[in-house]
Amino acid sequence: MVAVYSSSFVIALAKFGDPYYFVIRQAIWGAMGVILLIALARTDYRRLRPLAVPIMVLTIGALLAVLVVGVEGGGARRWLGVGELTVQPAEFAKLAVIIYLAAWLASKGDSVRSLEHGLMPFVIIIGAVSVLIMLQPNLGTTVIILAITVTMFWVAGASFLQMLALGVTGLGSLAVLATMAGYRADRLSAFFSAETDPLGNGFQTLQSLIAIGNGGIHGLGLGASRAKFFYIPESHTDGVFAIIGEEMGLLATIPILLLYMILMVRGFQVARRARDEFGQLIATGITTWITVQALLNIGGITRVIPLTGVPLPFLSYGSNALAAVLLAMGVLISISRYGNDRGGYMDAHPVEKRRVVKKKREQQS
Repeated sequence: MVAVYSSSFVIALAKFGDPYYFVIRQAIWGAMGVILLIALARTDYRRLRPLAVPIMVLTIGALLAVLVVGVEGGGARRWLGVGELTVQPAEFAKLAVIIYLAAWLASKGDSVRSLEHGLMPFVIIIGAVSVLIMLQPNLGTTVIILAITVTMFWVAGASFLQMLALGVTGLGSLAVLATMAGYRADRLSAFFSAETDPLGNGFQTLQSLIAIGNGGIHGLGLGASRAKFFYIPESHTDGVFAIIGEEMGLLATIPILLLYMILMVRGFQVARRARDEFGQLIATGITTWITVQALLNIGGITRVIPLTGVPLPFLSYGSNALAAVLLAMGVLISISRYGNDRGGYMDAHPVEKRRVVKKKREQQS
């Protein structure tokens, strides 16, 4: 919340006459997200399995509604709602896809390695969701969903040849999409040759690097950033990491990176220790989501990769994005809590319960 306020009060005051405009909205959605986190953390995650198909149907319906009656802003149509009350379905689609794909892959077993029962249905499912999101357009979210789903497919037991085919076609498709629209080509140009157009395409990239450089080791002081005075476009969303680096220096940015790494390691540990494939796949998907999104944001700001325009999980302004991430963290905590024989399991999926009981008897014999 401090990072959002510090990076947003200048633009909030200029656009809306209220320096607290963004931070108030972030606090409201953050509070709702925490409530959802607590509720899901206290609920056995296996209860989500029979809901996987309805959740996916609602998600597809919401994504279609965005294209028909969605609210347009910044050259994109990504929101549903009226006035100040808007929802971005693409943010919640990440978790919906994870839950649905986890249930689908867990039910496939070894047949996931076949072409007709594994690879082709997987491509159709993910392709449909990706097309709906790209039509908004939203390449950053599409890249994240592809990274999540391909990782889950690999963990579920996909063969090397299947992964190779997905990698070749996926990279080729992303290359085409990245150069089709003019603004995406500009981002590639800014990545490779920002210095040739410092006041145009390369402006955001260079100003982000300047801001981090100004911060040095100790930073200029909390609230003392200069870059947020319209040097970094969208400083409170895409560029919040640069503002933190300028104000608090390496003493803040390095711990932030370490926290993301710890979250990644802990998330994959939860996946590895999950006692059923459904929980393992969901934990893998959620951890991949947060890790990849953090890498895309920080990598773009530090010019390690081209800018993609995705918010930094937990730190950037983005009310729907924050609520969606907190909702996902609630599911991940549930897997950590209920991913073994402790409370709540006997009320879980009956088919899974019979399978586990049979396995225990075999081990005992």
